[in-house]
Amino acid sequence: MKLDNVTIIDVAREAGVSYSTVSRVVNNNQHVKAETREKVLNAMMRLGYVVNQQARSLAGGRSQVIGLLVPDVGNAYIGEIIRGIDEELAICQYELMLYTTRRRKTKESTFVTTIVRGMADGLLLVVPRVSVTYFETLNQQHFPYVLIDHQGIDNVTPSVAASNWQGAYDATSYLVGLGHRRIGFITGYMELGCAIDRLAGYRDALIDHHLDYDPELVYEGDFFQPDGFAGASKLLSLPRPPTAIFASNDVSAFGVMEAVRHYGLRIPEDISVVGFDNIPQASHVYPPLTTVQQPLEEMGRVATQILLKRIENPDLPGERIVLPTQLIIRESCQSPR
Repeated sequence: MKLDNVTIIDVAREAGVSYSTVSRVVNNNQHVKAETREKVLNAMMRLGYVVNQQARSLAGGRSQVIGLLVPDVGNAYIGEIIRGIDEELAICQYELMLYTTRRRKTKESTFVTTIVRGMADGLLLVVPRVSVTYFETLNQQHFPYVLIDHQGIDNVTPSVAASNWQGAYDATSYLVGLGHRRIGFITGYMELGCAIDRLAGYRDALIDHHLDYDPELVYEGDFFQPDGFAGASKLLSLPRPPTAIFASNDVSAFGVMEAVRHYGLRIPEDISVVGFDNIPQASHVYPPLTTVQQPLEEMGRVATQILLKRIENPDLPGERIVLPTQLIIRESCQSPR
């Protein structure tokens, strides 16, 4: 028997059960005895039967799959969010289908269209760019979706984010409290709302502490380590360099630390460094990095919970949840000389 010709009827015959029993197992129905479920699963394995998720969806059922759209998978920030999503889906017996856009707008809209056409029951989007076209598509199709870590939208679009402005404000205020008056800032990718909010928090903290906002001390980065190195190098080359540098994420901050050492300076004796995210590596670099903790894993879990509710009830009103950040003080900062 060819593998691609195996049907649910063949599985039922092999397992010695009814077609409807196999269907209940495939659909993760809880009303199946453990012994019977194991018998069906073993039969599926022997025959090489694979559930056609798209066919199930087109037939009016659910695929039991959630689509996840991320810009890339090359950093711990995304990994921590995915961890929360995956743990929540495991509880509900859903599978995860991952798409990476590599930060290309065309791929983002293409993948959204593909998922809406029956590949998944719902969609999670991590820090997406605002695209009116595909958001309109999602809304017109009444397709369940939730945005993760996305700012600059209304309060009725289903989304989960962290308090990026407050986190940046707290970190900048901490540096001011240590006595720093020239604080450099390396932004994230400025097409993303989280990057805009972090820059605003930095600027507002300076103003509230009666310090001038100096554009010369701001370098526009992209959330990646090489740009953190480049930004810090430029700031350290100024006639009056900063005594502290605040990077918009930990990965950029690692680049800053590399640049500081390249210039023969010490952290924190000569310059203080702060990051944002609190990814696992932040506590293992030397010196351990002071940073703003985003509840990344919790953001993934909460977004998944909201999405599953919207799959069950597409008419639920949208909600925006903002989870708190926390300043984690380690050893990369001290008062300036």
